[in-house]
Amino acid sequence: MVSTTRSWWRTSAVTWSAHGWSIEVRGDELAEIRYGGRMLLRAVRAAVRDRGWLTVPVTVLSVASDASSLTMHLQHDGLGARLDSTLQVAAQADALRIEWDAVNTDAFETNRTGLVVLHPATDAGRPAVVVHPDGSSEGVAFPTAISPHQPIVGIRELRVDDDFALEFAGDVFEMEDQRNWTDASFKTYSRPLELPFPYPLDAGERVRQSIKIRALDGSRTPSIADDAISLVVGGDVPSVGVEASTAPDPVPVSDAGSFRVVELNLATPNWRAALERAAGDGVPLDVRIVTDGSAPVLAEAAREVARHIDGAGVRSVTAFDATEHVSDSRVASGLRAAMAASGLSVPVLAGARSHFTELNREQARIARDVDGIVVNTTPLFHTLDTEQLVEALAMQRLIAEQAASIADGLPVHIGPVSLRPRFNNVATTPEPAPTQTDLSEGYGAEFTGAVDARQIAPELGAWVIASAAAFAVPGVASVSWFETWGPRGLFSADGRTSAADAVDALVSLAGGTLLSGMTADGLVWAIGSRTDAGDTALVANTGREERRVTVEGIGGVRVGAGAWARVA
Repeated sequence: MVSTTRSWWRTSAVTWSAHGWSIEVRGDELAEIRYGGRMLLRAVRAAVRDRGWLTVPVTVLSVASDASSLTMHLQHDGLGARLDSTLQVAAQADALRIEWDAVNTDAFETNRTGLVVLHPATDAGRPAVVVHPDGSSEGVAFPTAISPHQPIVGIRELRVDDDFALEFAGDVFEMEDQRNWTDASFKTYSRPLELPFPYPLDAGERVRQSIKIRALDGSRTPSIADDAISLVVGGDVPSVGVEASTAPDPVPVSDAGSFRVVELNLATPNWRAALERAAGDGVPLDVRIVTDGSAPVLAEAAREVARHIDGAGVRSVTAFDATEHVSDSRVASGLRAAMAASGLSVPVLAGARSHFTELNREQARIARDVDGIVVNTTPLFHTLDTEQLVEALAMQRLIAEQAASIADGLPVHIGPVSLRPRFNNVATTPEPAPTQTDLSEGYGAEFTGAVDARQIAPELGAWVIASAAAFAVPGVASVSWFETWGPRGLFSADGRTSAADAVDALVSLAGGTLLSGMTADGLVWAIGSRTDAGDTALVANTGREERRVTVEGIGGVRVGAGAWARVA
């Protein structure tokens, strides 16, 4: 088993405090902004995005602090952009001011350049008052259900629940619900998306923005963690799948998981080879087709898929529009017609191949005369911190519940979940693609996906168990993670990963009644199975400290940091 990792928890974070305020400095991010020990904001950072929404890399050149201030010198450099800037924090007894002063060196086009504020997901449901640029104000609230569109717009000032106020300067700000992407936050940013983008930043142009945080009530106290897990009972244990490897040949045969997800982009020359290799694993296929809707090509794909019915079998087929990444009625009906002509009779699914965001926003377009709903998610879309990876778990539970509600009785199939995106769904230029008809170059995410060093981390196994527990709600029929082999896989040339052990353990729960739960702080999760032989649960600790946890009806278990255990 792979037993080393270079990066799970960050080791370079430091805490700065002054006048009752504290900030955890994580690289270029001002994280966990607290007053009197209670967290007001999840983070503030300066973000620069290019015309394709890619994030321009940032380097922290220096950090200096004194009794009342913190100053960071930053350089955003790459993707055609170069900005030199100062991010300064100044603390007073009841206020904290954050100011970003940047000078652009090279002219480039950007979709967003400025400060972003992340509000914790626990703000869901909190009332607020927004003051608009014209001075008018209105009562609003952080949404409880995941909002498909901007819940609060035209922000000059935001007063949160008589607790604290945020004053913005330098641009007009608005808010989006980042729980759509399993970020545990609401994000307030500039400039408004209703304005044209990309927009030019000229050489020598200066960008200045500031945020002032005023504490209004210092009486609230932080909550205390509870190490008991109450299990929710109901539904079936979801089946567990793994995506077929997209790596170049040779790729070993794998029996990981109970089914194999394979995504076929019909515009590429080697989709037939990808299907053949996936079928060689000898487990049922969950076929995902990416298409422009061309009837002849869909018909050929259906014929190819039909050839594997008598082998390991085909459990379902889904078609997605290649541009919009959802299954609208046009591609769904085209798929059904192609299947009928080929004599292929298996369940047809519909949904979104990118993020829950698209399922949430495009509900009206997604076909409903189908046998199930597909949705995917990736925890590391907006930021790469392990803190986000762990915080995403509670958001996965919320996404699963809301997806089940959207499905309205249809079974939900989640995945294949990957640590980082398998492709850029908002790309404004064509993404790279294979040129050969064989798999000597690989396909799919091998060209369009990102690789993360934590794929081989020992802690990833606990994260997978926790992720399974988060997704395990009534209505979710299956969940799949990662690839079988390669840099995004359960196995690679370096060996077997902890995630492979976790997937095997999850498969062993099949056939029972679902049990799931978590501790109050969202760091320890449990998923189990109730059979005539008794209850069994897998308990995962995603926190930094060992925990002694009592699982309702089963018993106590001590679980190390970043580890998991079986209890029966």
